[in-house]
Amino acid sequence: MKTRTMARIQRTETPHTTWCARDHRCGVAEHRSADLTADEIGGRAWLTRVRAGDVEYIEIRARIPLHSNENVARRQLSTALNLMRELLALVAPGLARLPGRDQRRAIGRPAA
Repeated sequence: MKTRTMARIQRTETPHTTWCARDHRCGVAEHRSADLTADEIGGRAWLTRVRAGDVEYIEIRARIPLHSNENVARRQLSTALNLMRELLALVAPGLARLPGRDQRRAIGRPAA
């Protein structure tokens, strides 16, 4: 009996963009810019421009210190989530209008 242990995947290489970092951040079919960093604001946030195939998007990462009190930390998390929703509504307004978008729910949770 013969068994193949790894799938063979072939991807078409995409050319570098004018803004891509042209280093280890780029993959065969994905290009990434150098990170834009916001710090000295009590936390740190990074924005990265990404092109995967023929789609471009922004990747947002943040590191925000949480309070040691659990209730205050939960309020911080809730505030961060609400602000992220507002940011998405402003930056990607067409996202909410995609067909079927309102029908998707998190597992075990009602729609917001």
